This record gives sequence, structure tokens and C-alpha cells, in this order.
Amino acid sequence: MNSSGSTFTRDRSWRSRRLDPDRSLGLRLTLAAVAVILVLVPFALLALLVLGAWPPLLRLDAAVTDAFHGYAVGHPAWVRAMTVWTHVFGPGPLRVAAAVVVIWLLRRGVRRLAVWVVATMVAGGLLGALLKLLVGRDRPDLLEPVARAAGYSFPSGHALTAALAAGVLLLVFLPFARGGAGRVALWTAAALLTVVTGLSRIALGVHWTSDVVGGWVLGAAVVAATAAGFTTWRSGAGHRPARPLREGVEPEVADPGPADSRA
Repeated sequence: MNSSGSTFTRDRSWRSRRLDPDRSLGLRLTLAAVAVILVLVPFALLALLVLGAWPPLLRLDAAVTDAFHGYAVGHPAWVRAMTVWTHVFGPGPLRVAAAVVVIWLLRRGVRRLAVWVVATMVAGGLLGALLKLLVGRDRPDLLEPVARAAGYSFPSGHALTAALAAGVLLLVFLPFARGGAGRVALWTAAALLTVVTGLSRIALGVHWTSDVVGGWVLGAAVVAATAAGFTTWRSGAGHRPARPLREGVEPEVADPGPADSRA
């Protein structure tokens, strides 16, 4: 009896620590873990449907691809615009942009934030490449292709990298947004980068719609997971709690002097 009571007390104590507002670190970590899981569940479900070749998903993918391809065949200017976009905001240029941000952060003395940017981009890129090999899905095979791409299809590397880069740049530069208008502008830019880059792959007929959605969701999950880890690291260094969606993961980056040296 005493053993059962002791077990119940320990269990209750653990729950209290996780959800107690006075224990802010435990509460933030719990909420962050729940958020990451909620983002990963849709991706896991989508991946299973792709692997199982679920007929309704295949029909939807085919219908969207046929609609976009039919428009592209008759509108060369649209194809050129989508081709320019998909190259300018492809994985290579976005990784270079992330590298430039890392160098800039290192020059400002914000080493911890620079490490987070590198970890997020590298982890997301490796995970996407591994999943492509594991799923092994073929790209659309069209009679009159307007563009070509090599490799497997799911998840879309362009959509994944765009989501990673948009999330990273958003959470790095939100501290510099002064007022609501600045935050709206940053969120709008991040959304446009992510959405249009993904749509360009469908418009050019080199990815199925579910490939692009999978890339978006996986990118969001990786950013959420690494941001949660960064929150723990930051709290361990004695910094105040941050509100990432409003002020970024390292609000002090906008202040004069190296953020890593301030507790």
C-alpha cells in the first residue's frame, strides 16, 4: 500500500513539475515537445500514405499535376518565371544565404545562435536526403515535360530547404523587427519564400503535391525541434525566457555587444 502511494506521489510530482507555471523551464520544454510531436504526426501519416500508394492521394497528386502541367505547356512565360524562382531560391542558394547569416552572427559574437542555424540546416538536409532514399518515390513522368530533375521525389528537397531557411531566417531576424509591422513583413516574406518555392516544383512538373507538403511539414518539424533544444540551451546559460514566434529564439541578438557574453 505504501509502495503504491509512493509511486502515485512520484508520478503526481513529475506531472506537477512538467505543467507547473512556476517551473518555467519544465513547462516550456513540455509544451515544445508537444508542439514538435503535433507537427511530426502529419508528416508520418503522409509518409505512410505515400509508401502505401493510397489511391485517393495518388488521384489528388495526379489531378493537381495535370492541371499545372496543362497550364505550363500553354504559357512559356509562366514556365520561365517558375524556373527562375526555383533556381534562385533552390537548396544551394538558400544554404549559401544561411552560411552568410552564420558568418554575420559569428562576427557579432553570437556563437550559440550561429551553431543553431548550422545544426538546423544540416539536420534538416540530412534527414530529407535519408527519407528520399528510404521512400524511393519516383517523380512525375509527363509526356511533354517543361523541366527535369534527378533523384527521388518524396519529400521535396526544395520545399524542405525553403521551410528550413524561412524558419531560421525568421527566428534570427525577428528581434530586429520593431513593432507589429516589422513582424508582419518578416512573417509574410517567410511564407512567400516557403509557399512559392514549393509551388514552383509542382508547376514545373518535377514533384507531386504530397512531396511538397511533406517537405514543408518536415521543415517545420525540424525547426520546431531545434528551436526547442535551443531554448533549453539558452535557459541553461541563464538568459530570460524568450517568445520565439514574436521575438525570435535569441532576442538579445539585436542589442549592442555579443549576446553570448550576457547572462
